[in-house]
Amino acid sequence: MMDSFGEGRASFGDRKVLIKTIQTMNQHLPARRLTLSELLEMDRPGVKGKDNRFYIMDKSELDLISKNLPRFMWSRLRLPLLIEMSPDVGSGAARIQGVAEMELITNLLKRERSWEKQVIIYMPDVRELRRMLPTTSQYAFVASLSREDMV
Repeated sequence: MMDSFGEGRASFGDRKVLIKTIQTMNQHLPARRLTLSELLEMDRPGVKGKDNRFYIMDKSELDLISKNLPRFMWSRLRLPLLIEMSPDVGSGAARIQGVAEMELITNLLKRERSWEKQVIIYMPDVRELRRMLPTTSQYAFVASLSREDMV
């Protein structure tokens, strides 16, 4: 059976190495994401990463987000916005999950509204999103590893 990386089934050891690599690549991610409402109330908005560093979020970005999201969704939007890079969505694509997140993406990228719980966006949109939200969005690296992948 071919895996997402174009090779045969991964051995248990290969699977452990891949999991460890992805965990290392995601050390910048927050242990807990905060809502837009919580961040707007903070003097120094930001989150603590799994690497114990404090990642400050720019207030002007929070203002941009608040202007592009209905107030009733402020307590639903969790930041930083996670741009999930995964072989499951294909090369040059990323996934963003959540209803409030979808509303924000729709408004920022001037797209047709969708009430799905996730959206797949492609690299031009990823670059545009990161340009607009450099401190309030982060890449998350994801891979699905099922038991079937092991020998």
